Amino acid sequence: MNYILRIIKKSFLWSYARNTWQWDVLCVVILIFIFLSPKSWFANGGRRVQAGHQTQVVSTVILGPEVIDNEKDRVQIEERVRALTGRTNAQVVDVRPRRDKDGKTVGYEVDIR
Repeated sequence: MNYILRIIKKSFLWSYARNTWQWDVLCVVILIFIFLSPKSWFANGGRRVQAGHQTQVVSTVILGPEVIDNEKDRVQIEERVRALTGRTNAQVVDVRPRRDKDGKTVGYEVDIR
């Protein structure tokens, strides 16, 4: 029993040297995780937003203040985003101003789906 506890302790605290078989096993486990994990776990699809009973993936676009005249005008922002991204079906979900340390607006974060 003491032997098993020692192995568990060494595994969690990882006190094995690089030239041991335990190190080799860890490297193989890491490689298996990298190559067999689903691509969707690492996809840069943006964040997910709950809309009613559906969950939708949202991407964020950064726009400069010269591109947007009025942050409340969603129609104008959608037109600009569609022109810049080439996505004709893009819909604006949220607009957040980015401000510098003085409070001046330096850009906008626009969430689209």
